[in-house]
Amino acid sequence: MSRLDDLLELTDRELLSAHCGGDPDAFGELFRRHRDRMWALAVRTTRDPEMAADAVQDAFIAAFRRADSFRGEAAVTTWLHRIVVNSCLDQLRRIKPVVSLPDADLCIVADRHDHHRSVEIRLDVQAALEQLPEGQRMALVLVDMHGLSTAEAAAALDVAEGTVKSRCSRGRAAMVPLLGLATPLDRSIRDAPKEPMASP
Repeated sequence: MSRLDDLLELTDRELLSAHCGGDPDAFGELFRRHRDRMWALAVRTTRDPEMAADAVQDAFIAAFRRADSFRGEAAVTTWLHRIVVNSCLDQLRRIKPVVSLPDADLCIVADRHDHHRSVEIRLDVQAALEQLPEGQRMALVLVDMHGLSTAEAAAALDVAEGTVKSRCSRGRAAMVPLLGLATPLDRSIRDAPKEPMASP
């Protein structure tokens, strides 16, 4: 069995441990496994490929150097997510005080065959997201757009799970009027059967 095959057999935790123990190839395998996912997260968060590339590079350098800070309380991927998110926030704060969020794939609103309508909706969603507080925007990016679990998002943002749930809930509620969508109450009132008017 080759050296590469040996590394492929190791779990993420084992690779990180081997790296901390001085293995010169272990972190490279960890990078190979997760670079695409981290790149996707960075692009969605920054909306800028060059900025995302810088953020991912900085994040993996930080992970390489601070590998011994991994306490094993969460998955290695969650630990990497946290580092990448922080790196993206650092990049964004250098150019603007407010975090800008990625495009959303809201297939429930747009007809997939109507390209122009899909683009319009993505632009509307982007504009609405940019009006949300940073905490809500980041929670929605990680949970609704990048597909992280509440626990993973909480670990990445270094907050409690309840905080992520609350931020997502408030963020989604705030998005409804911004996008001109009807709330469940609006729909129930609209769809309620109309009572006949009493005759004079």
